[in-house]
Amino acid sequence: MEYTKKNYKKAPLSSIHFRIYFALALGQIACGFALGISGTALSQATDYINIPDFWVGLIGAGSLIGLAGSALMGKIADQFGRRRMLMLDMYLFSIFSLLQLATMNLVILFILRILIGLMIAIDYTVGNALLVEWLPAKESGRLQSQLIVYWTIGFITSYIAGILITGFGAHNWQIILASSVVPGLMAAIYRSIFRIPASPSWLASQGKNKTAQKLIQKHLGKKWGLSLKQIRSKKPKAVSLKTLFNPPYRRKTIVGGLFYACQAFSFFGISIFLPILLKSMNLGNNNLSGIIYNSCVLIGVIFGSLIFKILSRRMFLVRTFFLSAAALILLIIGNNFSSFFQISVFAIFAIVLSSGLVLDYPYPTELFDVKVRASGVGTCITISRFGAASGTFLLPILTHLGGPILAMLICTLVLLIGGTICLLWAPETSPKYI
Repeated sequence: MEYTKKNYKKAPLSSIHFRIYFALALGQIACGFALGISGTALSQATDYINIPDFWVGLIGAGSLIGLAGSALMGKIADQFGRRRMLMLDMYLFSIFSLLQLATMNLVILFILRILIGLMIAIDYTVGNALLVEWLPAKESGRLQSQLIVYWTIGFITSYIAGILITGFGAHNWQIILASSVVPGLMAAIYRSIFRIPASPSWLASQGKNKTAQKLIQKHLGKKWGLSLKQIRSKKPKAVSLKTLFNPPYRRKTIVGGLFYACQAFSFFGISIFLPILLKSMNLGNNNLSGIIYNSCVLIGVIFGSLIFKILSRRMFLVRTFFLSAAALILLIIGNNFSSFFQISVFAIFAIVLSSGLVLDYPYPTELFDVKVRASGVGTCITISRFGAASGTFLLPILTHLGGPILAMLICTLVLLIGGTICLLWAPETSPKYI
């Protein structure tokens, strides 16, 4: 009997797609907020308690270290599915956020930041895998690239929240840290009310074709179903880390991880500890300078999402790496120039580097097929978090040792390395340029 169902990946956008997308967008806001809030809180904490630069950097990097668990989360998701993990992680995220109120012990605080990072890892890895496996193929890259806008909104909101939350004396910095419970609960409650469906592609990869077909038809209509390729495919073997570093995935894994790591090193290092960096640059009104910088980050990701389909993935990355490095070099050279000049160049740097962030979600996802996607994306994110954690850990230390010039010089070198890696080895994944 001839198979008559149309491939569900060719279906038009519908309510189920937007339900999933909004559930993940709320998660992105929460994740961006939690990552951004640490720098603002810790810069205040040093006014009340004695925290060495080592611990400032380590606690600031805590959530990013937790994000290194993305490979593990991806592996679990490839074996056991996506939905349940996404239904639970934001509740745990909220609990860990709130517990930051209960301690001033630096070790316990560091552990809580790691646990928050693990929950963020689930949203990054599992959420993106689920989203790409539901979205129509033609819309997947565009909508994935726009998720960074929501993440940036969360990140910027955390900076503003850090300025506005006052009046709690020596505990003010703890209130600031714990404020991430608000967006976390919003995401968790939404996911409980508007339940996230399982991934049809993952169900098919596990040999559960009938369940997948029923799920598709429930949400998209009777004429849609799995592709013939998915129906005929056998249940894959468990994905090991070794698989991702063997052909045909080795180059994709290394490039996907290293571009992400080099980008994250500079972005998180500078953005999370922006208050410390701005104070050392003596630009005048640090709050105003910070708002300008963060506003330019938002402008950058919006601009990046608009030109996402115009440029090839590879050249997009290459240009953002080299142009943002050039902006930092200009800042180093113009260290004694006017505050207006420095803020203007810093704003350009923020726009250029953040525009490249729109590839953080779609590019690693596009590098891997469904059999290894969550594991592959998770591994790339894990590698990237070593870069992000290193940048966040080192920036307060570098700024203390050599001022803003040393911090920006190291960030410049890392950006140049990232640009070179992409220029020489990055695979092209854009359908328009393949």
